[in-house]
Amino acid sequence: MTVSADQHLLAELEPKAEQLLRRHEKAAREWFPHDYIPYSVGRDFDSDPWTPDQSRLTGVAQTAFEVNLLTEDNLPSYHREIHDMFGAGDGAWINWVHRWTAEEGRHAIVLRDYLVVTRALDPVALERGRMQNVMVGYDKEGKSTLQGMAYVAFQELATRISHRNTGRFSQDPVADRIMARIATDENLHMVFYRDMLAAAIELDPSAAVRAIAAEVIGFEMPGSGMSDFNRKAVQIAKAGIYDLRVHHDDVVWPLLRHWDFFGIEGLDDDAERVRDETGKFLEALDAQASRFEAKRAASAERAAARA
Repeated sequence: MTVSADQHLLAELEPKAEQLLRRHEKAAREWFPHDYIPYSVGRDFDSDPWTPDQSRLTGVAQTAFEVNLLTEDNLPSYHREIHDMFGAGDGAWINWVHRWTAEEGRHAIVLRDYLVVTRALDPVALERGRMQNVMVGYDKEGKSTLQGMAYVAFQELATRISHRNTGRFSQDPVADRIMARIATDENLHMVFYRDMLAAAIELDPSAAVRAIAAEVIGFEMPGSGMSDFNRKAVQIAKAGIYDLRVHHDDVVWPLLRHWDFFGIEGLDDDAERVRDETGKFLEALDAQASRFEAKRAASAERAAARA
């Protein structure tokens, strides 16, 4: 879609954006990061430097929290991107952009405070990771407004699930409560974008199907630019926090079913073609997820036998 077409789409969807923003404001609950942090356990780092044995998190839980925090830390790039895609005019769209940014900002605050105060991770490594990740930034790589809507719907749901599973895996009730709170925000954000895209499907079903298909097939989490991301993602997947099965079953398919993606009528030939390609991609993704699960189970059996 051209820039003018994107602007036309945003103008047509403005009343829906206003409605969904008002709904979001009623559903969202005010909360404060400081209420979630056990500050009484904190102490100065100059007199008591960090050492690995101080962490209340171990193994992959540390990796998952690091990835989640550094992903949230990249908010300046995300704000720029959604402002470019949705920040048209001075009405509901720009108000949503600012509201979303303000709410997302709390996530990095509460995560970093928790990790530093409880000494769960090396604070020097965390800051160096933040610097590297924010300097790399995030770029939507020319996504249209429709593609942007599809991407953030999938991404917000994926982030919700990743955060929630990380909290449960941590075996720390403080961390679990924090991640549950963040996940609640991410779910409300997903619902906004999900329902905006549903409205866009009614306006131009063929263009919407093409946008959804592109994001299903080419989806990447926004943290993929951080240092050593692939190795960390594999560790997180092996632990079952976020793997191909979770992505296929709990992220992609729930949204496709909500939009009735494979039942949308009135498509042009190109949209029909990419929808067929999406179906084949999902079959391959399902098979790939099953192979990964089988390998993980076999590895667990071998480890148990050695033990």
